[in-house]
Amino acid sequence: MSPALFALAETGQASSGRLVAAALIGIALIVVLITQLKLHPFLGLTIGSLAVGAIAGLPMADAVESFSKGFGSTAASVGTLIALGAMFGKLLADSGGADEIVDTIVGRSSPRTLPWAMALVGALIGLPMFFEIGLVLLMPVIFLVARRSGLPLIRVGIPALAGLSVMHGLVPPHPGPLVAVDALKADLGLTLGLGVLIGIPTVVIAGPLFSKYAARWVNVPAPELFAASHDDADRKDGETVRRPAFGVTLATVLLPVVLMMAKALADIFADEGDPVRRALDVLGTPLVALLIAVLVAMVTLGRGAGMDRQTLARSLERSLPPIAGILLIVAAGGGFKQTLIDTGIGKVVADWVEGSGLSVLILAWLVAVLIRLATGSATVATVTASGILAPLVAGLSTGETSLLVLAIGAGSLFFSHVNDAGFWLVKEYFGLSVGQTIKSWSVMETVISVVGLAFVLFASIFV
Repeated sequence: MSPALFALAETGQASSGRLVAAALIGIALIVVLITQLKLHPFLGLTIGSLAVGAIAGLPMADAVESFSKGFGSTAASVGTLIALGAMFGKLLADSGGADEIVDTIVGRSSPRTLPWAMALVGALIGLPMFFEIGLVLLMPVIFLVARRSGLPLIRVGIPALAGLSVMHGLVPPHPGPLVAVDALKADLGLTLGLGVLIGIPTVVIAGPLFSKYAARWVNVPAPELFAASHDDADRKDGETVRRPAFGVTLATVLLPVVLMMAKALADIFADEGDPVRRALDVLGTPLVALLIAVLVAMVTLGRGAGMDRQTLARSLERSLPPIAGILLIVAAGGGFKQTLIDTGIGKVVADWVEGSGLSVLILAWLVAVLIRLATGSATVATVTASGILAPLVAGLSTGETSLLVLAIGAGSLFFSHVNDAGFWLVKEYFGLSVGQTIKSWSVMETVISVVGLAFVLFASIFV
């Protein structure tokens, strides 16, 4: 936070009210610009960010700096992962590997059980993987399952997203839960076990069960973003593109998952100086893991399907233009989030809740909810709430402390909206309007948050 605005935030309640008003007006302005004036989301987010800074009293130079910082950091982190994921997804589609996976899933599942299968896939992929990475890896499969099965896109997409999101918010080794475990001095193994036990029924309710209703509210076809492009320009005369084997395709898809899971396990169980841990710390970094996956996929999927060098190059080249708009929108969402953070709105909300007399689990959830709504970041909400609640764990048992971590994690997922990069990822990939995204994705996140808290409170009876 800039020194000028930090001083403003410390001056009293009037300034606190001004910061809250700035956040609310900024969010409302973005929604109006996009939904009513039909402005491109990139422009809407940029204007909204500058408006928040101006209303909060942030010098315009600092507001621009905050937006640029958030834009750049999001583009550098999430943006590169989206680009690599798009390349991987296009190879998966063009090689026929995604068709192979889809045929296997559809062939072994009835339309009634497909949403459950997608929830399982999302949870398994999401266990060791950042949400954004799992999302871009699953997109081709979600789209093709929807096309091949004839089910609505939301019916198969929401269960997969629920699996990814629950693992991201509740289960280590994701960064948010790991930070909370460390800040609250919780037992990692117990927290992981309780997270999985609470996560499973939460995924079931927010995924396959909720998707029945979400598909009625939002009925859209699967976009052609990752449609295979095996036309005459992509092959030589008489050449037929064969599919890579299912086992090879599955191993290639799981490669980045295994690398990142190995890194997480090594960080937990291996000594810092262990050479294996040092190697996995490099190989399991999301950027490196996805880069390796793309290079391996060029051989196992591309060459395995009979694609020559020219066809491979064309497939990779075609993967990037469709995501240019997504990259700009997601990065602008990161800029808006950083502007909100730098105004100090998260601290204002946390200070307001800290003096209440609520149950420690409900208080933890509520703190995370309010910071999540203000900043849009599940990780920021988890880190901030963990710091606030840390002094309160002295009188708690080991099990209660682990449940406190999960209550914070559940709160950090509440109602994703326009200041969350995940909101824009889902909106753009699924081809939804802002209203449709709220009725499907945002409501799903809220269901996860509320149901997760309910199971945490239920578990507290026995722990």
